[in-house]
Amino acid sequence: MTQRILAFLILCLSSPLLIIIYLLVKFESRGNFIFRQKRLGKNKKPFTIYKIRTMVDGAEKEQAKLKHQNEADGPVFKIKNDPRYTRVGRVIARYGLDELPQLINIIKGEMAFVGPRPLPVAEAQKIPKKYQARFTVLPGITSSWVSENYSHTNFAAWMQKDIEYVKMKSSLVDIKIIWQTIHQIWLH
Repeated sequence: MTQRILAFLILCLSSPLLIIIYLLVKFESRGNFIFRQKRLGKNKKPFTIYKIRTMVDGAEKEQAKLKHQNEADGPVFKIKNDPRYTRVGRVIARYGLDELPQLINIIKGEMAFVGPRPLPVAEAQKIPKKYQARFTVLPGITSSWVSENYSHTNFAAWMQKDIEYVKMKSSLVDIKIIWQTIHQIWLH
């Protein structure tokens, strides 16, 4: 079964859950249910990623005010306890449910279940040359970086994990990463 067909089936089966999440998100805060952002994918081709909005409406505009709290080294922006999260959004993100709309990206052929996480265009353009191999495969909903402890913010270790994945990519590796992700997010 191809990833696109599997993504379509999962999306159909998760539709009741998506309706409940929609109601929770809309009840708590104003703004769009789906967050859209330009990211760079395979061969640095730009695409629009879809996520459930977990932060306050206009959170991207507030990022500049929070730059001094950035916990990540390198050209990425990460805050473990980002104050822009809504209460419902924090729970949705904790369990990775905000990633469900990326099944649409898989159906469209822009992403895979496993691969390096796609970065916003401005961050992706700052990736050093030694890590460019991460752009030779489809980006993924999960990655070895996510599966092993996505809260760490060491940029070089993250990029190295992506490069290792590109070199070792196989169905068996993908299954292992998916299992580790489930364990890390749901069973940990």
